[in-house]
Amino acid sequence: MVWLWAGFIVFVLLMLALDLGIFHRKAHVVTVKEALAWSAVWATLGLTFSVFVYFGYENHWLRLGSSIDPVDGMINGGTTATIKYLTGYVVEKSLSVDNIFVIAMIFGFFAVPPIYQHRVLFWGIIGALVMRGAMIALGATLIAEFHWILYVFGAFLILTGIKMLALKTDHSGFGENIIVRLTRRLFPITSRFHGQHFVVRAGAPASYESEFPGTTALPDEAVIQARPGTWMLTPLALALIVVEGTDLIFAVDSIPAIFAITADPFLVFTSNVFAILGLRSLYFALGGMLGKFRYLKVSLALALMVVGVKMLTAKWLKETLGSGFNFYLLGLVFLILAAGVAVSLIAERRGER
Repeated sequence: MVWLWAGFIVFVLLMLALDLGIFHRKAHVVTVKEALAWSAVWATLGLTFSVFVYFGYENHWLRLGSSIDPVDGMINGGTTATIKYLTGYVVEKSLSVDNIFVIAMIFGFFAVPPIYQHRVLFWGIIGALVMRGAMIALGATLIAEFHWILYVFGAFLILTGIKMLALKTDHSGFGENIIVRLTRRLFPITSRFHGQHFVVRAGAPASYESEFPGTTALPDEAVIQARPGTWMLTPLALALIVVEGTDLIFAVDSIPAIFAITADPFLVFTSNVFAILGLRSLYFALGGMLGKFRYLKVSLALALMVVGVKMLTAKWLKETLGSGFNFYLLGLVFLILAAGVAVSLIAERRGER
């Protein structure tokens, strides 16, 4: 089993190395066409991995599917494991849309130039993967020790869905964000961007670098006033820190949602990873169209509530609907999300008339 985890992590690191080291070595503005191409690549990888999930769990490679899933009391065979993986992937991918909207607001607040946004998101994804891995490990341990925690997760998801429906979330005041205020108090911040650097040293060449390649460097008052040799964060680093903090908050919602589907750590982690890996390209593909999906948040809230109810009633659903009830859950979640998109597009078209 250790080799399976190691192999998957090495594969992810290899894909990330290819992404940053070869395809995005030079900072550039990501076009919609490029973003759609990469979105297709990540989606294809995520969906193709479901084939491995099927055969791995069907044939119990490296002890996959050899234990009972605490969520529904079932052994995860090939079909069941694949349905759970795809459901987790769809739910996490859908929740990423709300994350994308907040990222767009963060970039706007800190005036992050489009040429550097991919770099922020790349390292943001790295941090998200590490944090999600730690939270999944903690969640799996809690479920193994305390089965009743599943009901807590289920109730939490229902309350989260109700809150999404009832409250209007405002992310505009990032300047008053506790993460921003704490970072400004602990670290000196430059007055402007210094190329694609997250950190510069006062007096070093990077501290005199211009904001954009090929442009004249303007004086940076914060660097001028700093003692030579002082390490300073740039606004790019500040934006990255806020992105990481925001993802941590979103993970509090998304991790219980995945555990409502399955408590198998490998299915939870892999579905999360493939959904997150496509977040950057999804941002550049949909960043300018998020306003068109005005009812998607409603469908996301309803999907969370459905998953929460499933978590609370898994035993009854299994007895009533049979072992295929996970397939019905996948279909219901997909229909709810598709309805949110469809209603949003219809409303947008009517508003244009």
